[in-house]
Amino acid sequence: MESHSNFVRDRLSIFVDGNNMFYAQQKNGWFFDPRRVLEYFTKDPTVVMINAFWYTGLKDAQDQRGFRDALISLGYTVRTKILKEYYDDASGRYSQKANLDIEIVVDMFNTVEQYDRVILFSGDGDFERAIELLRSKNTHITVVSTEGMIARELRNATDRYIDLNDVRSHIEKSDF
Repeated sequence: MESHSNFVRDRLSIFVDGNNMFYAQQKNGWFFDPRRVLEYFTKDPTVVMINAFWYTGLKDAQDQRGFRDALISLGYTVRTKILKEYYDDASGRYSQKANLDIEIVVDMFNTVEQYDRVILFSGDGDFERAIELLRSKNTHITVVSTEGMIARELRNATDRYIDLNDVRSHIEKSDF
């Protein structure tokens, strides 16, 4: 960096794929605190938080209302979609899924002029192409996920990969 680097602001946007992270946290056996996530990734005084988006599927309009209100009060922009029910021929069971990948990518590109760096909480390989395009615009991309849930192609496409378990002590939700 140039000698005036002490004036450089690091404009950061965070994108949390809530459903993907729910499964990652279940797999790890612990949950992260959305407030501590913001604090941890903005503790450097040069970091300026531009946006923090949280995407989640809902069973109905009232689902997770308290949690969504809490996220909003912390400064997250919450994007939701009602879960769709799918019948799985193989298992003979119904499953519910809300895929918010498109919403995440749209928000990333719609706000690309506002940030220098992205932290994406997801292990979904579908983001590979979007991340390659963002990197071609000189955006630094960090992906946060966990072993066994991070797609190889996503890990290859990113500038930096952080395993949730490596930052557990900084972001874990405590009971008190």
